[in-house]
Amino acid sequence: VGGLLTEQCSTLLVANRRRDGRLEWTPPGGVVDHGEASLDALSREVVEETGLTVDGWSEALYRVTVDFPDRYMLLGVEVHLARSWHGDLVLDDPDDIVEDARFADPDEARWLLATAPRWVREPVTAWMSGFLSEEPGDGVPHFEYVARGSNPSDLVVERRDAGVD
Repeated sequence: VGGLLTEQCSTLLVANRRRDGRLEWTPPGGVVDHGEASLDALSREVVEETGLTVDGWSEALYRVTVDFPDRYMLLGVEVHLARSWHGDLVLDDPDDIVEDARFADPDEARWLLATAPRWVREPVTAWMSGFLSEEPGDGVPHFEYVARGSNPSDLVVERRDAGVD
């Protein structure tokens, strides 16, 4: 799950240190533990990564699916917007991955998101630009990708859907 938190015209991004040493700026979020509800997991991840407490989440803004055929893995992410939140930014990530966090204006956010995987960068940028469009079915935009390769820094990522560019 992923969360978008805003302050005036800025979006919260966190700097994640990856195993290979790369630094990726992304919205906060993470894994849903067994038996945990998605939005409860998202609230927990935001607190762990940023110290901020979210009081309520929107319905899904968009979904992302990434097929990793060479790693026999399928990643599914649902992203929500925080309706309200409170607290101060505090970096105390129990996983020791998050090294920095900040609310970035649109220009800085685009620059920071250039470090993120395509399947993170493109949907967030589309949302910031107001280019998310409803899709058939439940109306939630869906971004689909395939990522080939086994080394995270050498993945070849292609967009499957013809949605928002």
